[in-house]
Amino acid sequence: RPVPPRRKVSCSPALSWEQAEAARPYAMRMGRMLNSLVADLVITETTPRLIAGTGVEKTVLLVVVTSDRGLCGAFNGSIVRETRKQINALRQEGKTVKLLCVGRKGRDLLRRDHADKIVFTLEDVARRRVEFSSADTVAEKLVAMFEAGEFDVARVVYNKFKSVIAQVVTVQQVVPVEMPKAAAKHEAAAVTEFEPDEESILAQILPRNLAVQIYGAFLESAAGEQAARMTAMDNATRNAGDMINRLTLNYNRTRQAYITKELIEIISGAEAV
Repeated sequence: RPVPPRRKVSCSPALSWEQAEAARPYAMRMGRMLNSLVADLVITETTPRLIAGTGVEKTVLLVVVTSDRGLCGAFNGSIVRETRKQINALRQEGKTVKLLCVGRKGRDLLRRDHADKIVFTLEDVARRRVEFSSADTVAEKLVAMFEAGEFDVARVVYNKFKSVIAQVVTVQQVVPVEMPKAAAKHEAAAVTEFEPDEESILAQILPRNLAVQIYGAFLESAAGEQAARMTAMDNATRNAGDMINRLTLNYNRTRQAYITKELIEIISGAEAV
């Protein structure tokens, strides 16, 4: 019985951007809901640690989101440079740094100087299509490490998609959740009521919010990666075409000079006879 051919699913720049654009409103509303929940929240012993924190910032975990493949210009290099900048700044403050690498390229580049800091690596996140399960895996890992006291603060370093030719390196704190500003607190408290109490809702929504924020970072990174690869390949094609034109011109000039030399030798020989 013949086996039907497998369909190849590619992650195009347009598809990646549509995914990232569709996820932004959900992530924004999730953040707005959390701001409303924590607007007038008083930190007590029963407050979830994902929002109360550990009270110190001795150990910082950096979640570095890069690609698994190359040929995408400076996409991965910009993330690695920002990560190294963050590491140096944190070490000068006397803090311990740990790395969780999402993507093979970031792991390989950071492993040269900071192999001892890498605690976990996740690959092939956006090989076909970015799935929420990948973000949920990272979120569960972060929650487990945080509950075990392995870090105090977690930040995600990723490329946020801006346009086809531009991505913005972004550092976003995801653990603990950052408290809103005073103006946002007043606005949220004036229009929002919750049932049951805020702490009960937070205990359920905080892990979900962590996965959503990481999922949004994955989508932004995937869209930026495909856009950077498309731009890099377009530049490479243009440069290759320019090189072919230069080499063709050089070849024609050399060939013409050789033919002219042969004609001169033939004419000179005929005149000598």
